[in-house]
Amino acid sequence: MEKMENLIEIPWDQLQAETLQGLVEEFVTRDGTDYGAEEVALSRKVEQVIRGIKAREYVILYDQEMDNVHIVTAREWRASGAPQ
Repeated sequence: MEKMENLIEIPWDQLQAETLQGLVEEFVTRDGTDYGAEEVALSRKVEQVIRGIKAREYVILYDQEMDNVHIVTAREWRASGAPQ
């Protein structure tokens, strides 16, 4: 992941529903995103990630330097020294 000082956590509940949906759809369709041996429908993947974001299992991060968005586990984000 990029340098931590370039990342800003974006609270999911401050995003419009369509924006959250679009961010998650883009994330789950990126090259290199792997969901294991079993193929999962796009709508199901999106639903699972959104549910995880709302449950605070994942966080949305905006990279100011690269001008893109990442979704990472909350555990990864905390382990990186992110403010609580």
